[in-house]
Formats: sequence, structure tokens, C-alpha cells
Amino acid sequence: MLGRTAGGLFWMFRYLERSENTARLLETGFRIALTGAQESNDSEWESIVATAGVRPAYVAKFDDDFEQATVVNYLLRDRDNPSSVMSCIEAARSNAKMVRTALSSEVWEAVNEAWMTLKDQMKRPVSTKNLAEVLTSIRQHSSLVRGALHGTMLRNDIFDFARLGTYIERADNTSRILDIKYYVLLPSTAYVGSSLDNAQWETILRSVSAFRSFRWLNEGEVTPMAIADFMILDKRMPRSLAFCHSKIVGNLSYLNHGADPELPCLKQASQIHARLSGRDIESVFDEGLHEFLKSAIADTGRLAAQIQEDFRFYG
Repeated sequence: MLGRTAGGLFWMFRYLERSENTARLLETGFRIALTGAQESNDSEWESIVATAGVRPAYVAKFDDDFEQATVVNYLLRDRDNPSSVMSCIEAARSNAKMVRTALSSEVWEAVNEAWMTLKDQMKRPVSTKNLAEVLTSIRQHSSLVRGALHGTMLRNDIFDFARLGTYIERADNTSRILDIKYYVLLPSTAYVGSSLDNAQWETILRSVSAFRSFRWLNEGEVTPMAIADFMILDKRMPRSLAFCHSKIVGNLSYLNHGADPELPCLKQASQIHARLSGRDIESVFDEGLHEFLKSAIADTGRLAAQIQEDFRFYG
């Protein structure tokens, strides 16, 4: 496969995953805004901008105005924000057009329909009244594309590059959500590992649609350590770091095709997966959760860059 085609598939699904993750973040902020005080709301909206990784660009444009409507518009439809949902959907469609001959008609149609629908829904600022509807639409269209991929595509290198894009983006997002929201919600480092009666802890789980799953597996109180364990090390949770990196290793192993020497990106991915597999949550907290997650974000970034280099995405 040409590197340009591989890169188009990889980035198409990174952008789709990013758009869904942004919608989930906004939904979490909206949920808190319905119940919280104005001061805490502004703090939460600021944390959402930071989690999305766009705080410097946002502040450069809006200073310290983290009012709900401004944040929502910036993350959903602002053309100056390359990570806004609309920017991501348009970039995903652009990449899909470039690799259209590698996609089934169902995948292309799902992407194109997502672009047309969301473009119409976001042609004007999204109000509080229809925000929930728009966020649901974003998630549903992302799911439709994934469903078309799983239901109609051969399990070959095309499929693997698409899934690599999804899991790289997802691992990065889970690390950022847990890192930033952990320190926004935690009152004091003295509480690390303790049981906290704080309903906002649920927002961390709801950000990755894992609240019900967590409750199924953890009948006791919601604690910081239990949430971190679930989102980092639980291989049953499809957005955990352990799950994402196990899938990345699997996809890269297929793409490696037994090549000798082993591709550098596969070696790198295997090392990350091995480090996660050999940890327990107590050792993570002993190291420092922030330090662990900062390292995880950096590892994922280096791995993404290595994948691009090894497969010559822009060659």
C-alpha cells in the first residue's frame, strides 16, 4: 500500500475519533452546567478546553472568557480551531475522498452523510436548547462509520491502518481526560486513593461512556484509584490504555507481516503494552498518577510519529 493511502486511512479515523471525543467532553461539561454554580461551571469549561488540548489557541483568541456558549462554539464549529468537531469531520471526509477506492461504498457514504448532516446542524451557533441533540448526532454518526467499517471491510492492511488511527487517538484522549479531570476534581493530594463522596467523579467515567460498565464491575464506592485502574489497566474496557495498546500491537503485528528486522513502531508499541501489562494501580499511584499519564501521552505521541515514519505516510 502506498504511504499516502495508509496515512489517509490513519488520519481519517483519528479525526473521526477526535470529533466523537470532543462531543463527549462537551456533553460532560453540559451535564455539570445543569447542576453547578456559575463559578464552578466556568472552571469546568476551562478544564474541558484544556483536556481538548486547545487551551493556548483558545486563550489567544478569547483571553480568559470560558463562558459556556463561547467554549461550545469554539469546540464544535470554529474554523480557527483545527480540532473543532466540524474541522475534524471535514478533515476526515477529505481523507476519505483521497482513499475512496480503498473504502467500501458503505464506509464512504457513512462519512459523507456525517459531514452533510453535521454541516447543516452547525451552520449557525448551537444553542443550549439543541446542544444535546447535536452532541448525540455527532456520536451516532461516528458509530455509523465504525459499524460500516466493521461490517463491510476486509480484515487487511486497510482495516489495520483505520483501526490504528482510532486507537492512537483514543489512548491519547483517555490519558488527557483522566490527567486533567483528576486534578480539577481532586480537592487535595491528601485524598489520593481515598473514597470521595463527590458526584463529579462520575463525569470522568461519563466522558468515556463507561459509568454503567464501571458500576457493573465495582459495586462499592466510586474512588479515584478504582477509576484510574478501570481507565488505565482494565483490558475489558474498550477505552482503557491497556485495551487500546493491545489493539495497536495487534494491528501493527499484522502490518509487520513477519518482516525482519521488526518495524521500530511495533517494537515501541510492544514495549508500551508490556509496561501496562506489568503494572498494578498501586504502583501507578506510587509513581504519581500525573507523572504516569504525562509519560503515557508522550509515549502515544512518539508512537504515532514512528508509525508515520515507518509507513512513509507523506512519502
